[in-house]
Amino acid sequence: MPSPAASADPPSDGSMQAGAGPAELVELRRQQQRLLLVDRALRTLSAGNRALVRCTEEAQLLAQMCRVIVDVGGYRVAWVGYAQHDADRSIFPMAQAGVVEGAIEKMNFTWADTPAGQTPLGMAIRTGKPYVRLDIATDPMLAPFREKSLEMGFAAVSAFPLIVDDEVIGNLDIVAGERDAFGDDELAVLTELAEDLSFGISTLRVRARHRDAQKRLESMAFVDQLTGLPNRTRLREHLERAIDRARGERQPLALVTLNVDRFRDINEVLGYRSGDVLLTQMANRLSGLVASPALVARIGVDVFAMLLPAADAEQAGVMARAIMHALDAPFDVEGVRVEVQASIGIALFPGHGIEADSLIMRSDAAAFVAKRDRLGIAVFRPDSERANRERLTLMADLRRAIAENQLRLYCQPKADMASGRVCGAEALVRWMHPERGLILPDRFIPLAERTGLINGLTYWVINAALAQCYSWREAGLEVPLAVNLSARNLLDPHLMERLGGLLATWGGTAEWLQFELTESALMEDPVGALEILSRIRQMGFRLYVDDFGTGYSSLSYLQKLPIDAVKIDKSFVLGMQADPDAAIIVRSTIDMVHNIGLEVVAEGTETQSIWDELAAFHTDVAQGSYVADPMPAEEFSEWNMRRASSVACER
Repeated sequence: MPSPAASADPPSDGSMQAGAGPAELVELRRQQQRLLLVDRALRTLSAGNRALVRCTEEAQLLAQMCRVIVDVGGYRVAWVGYAQHDADRSIFPMAQAGVVEGAIEKMNFTWADTPAGQTPLGMAIRTGKPYVRLDIATDPMLAPFREKSLEMGFAAVSAFPLIVDDEVIGNLDIVAGERDAFGDDELAVLTELAEDLSFGISTLRVRARHRDAQKRLESMAFVDQLTGLPNRTRLREHLERAIDRARGERQPLALVTLNVDRFRDINEVLGYRSGDVLLTQMANRLSGLVASPALVARIGVDVFAMLLPAADAEQAGVMARAIMHALDAPFDVEGVRVEVQASIGIALFPGHGIEADSLIMRSDAAAFVAKRDRLGIAVFRPDSERANRERLTLMADLRRAIAENQLRLYCQPKADMASGRVCGAEALVRWMHPERGLILPDRFIPLAERTGLINGLTYWVINAALAQCYSWREAGLEVPLAVNLSARNLLDPHLMERLGGLLATWGGTAEWLQFELTESALMEDPVGALEILSRIRQMGFRLYVDDFGTGYSSLSYLQKLPIDAVKIDKSFVLGMQADPDAAIIVRSTIDMVHNIGLEVVAEGTETQSIWDELAAFHTDVAQGSYVADPMPAEEFSEWNMRRASSVACER
């Protein structure tokens, strides 16, 4: 690289020529010319680096660099070509300056190792090194391009490889009008320019990948992956902003919630994949009913919501009837005509709520009333405010109960049917409310599911279960506890991290805990469930499918899951003695589950006769009142000792 002083123009007052002979004058002119060429290369490098800093897109950078080379550097032509991996190994022009648009494309350059590819740019791409031809007029390599080049005043050409992530992606081609262009000093500067351009391309590509990754993360967090609609989180954000605008402009707004009736029946008949197709078609049909700033979102498995800014009760009712009318036409789901009915609830700002969560809850409550009373469409009724206020109060109390440890761990034992001995227990939770007394799970767990508290509740149960297992093992009792996971738990990105942290806290191992998931939880997102369960199984936890028979999974799907056992729902077990068909279902299910290598647990083992019948069906494990009712976890150890003594005496 020449020093800055070397790039200055030599004196022109004749002082250097005094006394010089003809040969010396020629050499002096050559030195002056070389300095001028190096100077323009340095100007080009400086301007090119400024372009690197300013440009934010790859195409913009390539075009700007070519213009700099021609406009600032004074070169005749500059163009960037990217190597294609097609059959011809062609070079595709990405940007160019100093030449008529389209002229380079017509020349059909190639980087193949063929006679046509023996050009500076072909050689630069193949070898990863710069190639220079100093005199187009005499160079045999450039004979095919000589006539046209000379007509355009081209004298010398150089090609520089563009290397990104250790791969030659293309070339930078520069054409000069001087035969003695691209000497060593000038070539060194231009090589640095090409390297800087390669670095700029690499940097912009990294930034583009980061932007794409960020978009994918945002999509996963705020967009329903099946329908492409905003999800519950994004709806809540839009609703909060819409409420702020409505409050400032003193306008109403409406939130319309749509529940698909009998969607589970549709899935049971057609399968979950067809159900997904139906939901996608519904999303498209609903989206066609509104225009911005209105918004359609999918906020549950079979629940859609529509935000209508500046809409009053009458306008919301018109939209609800339009939705009903749009659903009158059957859907074509993989060749099957499917008729869909829905229940719609309406909540209004400010009359029914002034916060996003309140409106979502009240719109959903109205949809529930519409379904329960078969109204089709229902507006939230203020006279039901007491019940809704109780739900809101209970939600706040539940959050406090988790934080203040008002919950109690219960467990229901499970017995091995071959030996009669206890082989585990299911962890259950009870809420000892300071004012309301004992609250059973049927009342507060659905509330936790609907309000997003289920993750906190589940982690409380896991922590309490591990603490209990630690206490048992200190006393010499090794009994695993099974904890229920919900569909929302599987969506928690911190699930695996929290499990690992809780195990480390108690010094526990995966043998301490088992996890149970209902069929409905698995089928909300079968692909995602498979991925999460595989990770849980890799940690060493045993996995159970709970309430089997009440959902819409298939044995073929179960075979794909990394599960250990299936729990037959108690509704089938309890019905065996009164209904021969129920007994046939239970026996067939046990046989099929065994055939795919899984263990069978029968819930609802309430009597000796049910136990005996299940034993005849070769059931592995029983759970129910005949074994034991749910009990406080601290009473389990003493109960287990009595049970062990009783079983030993019977044998």
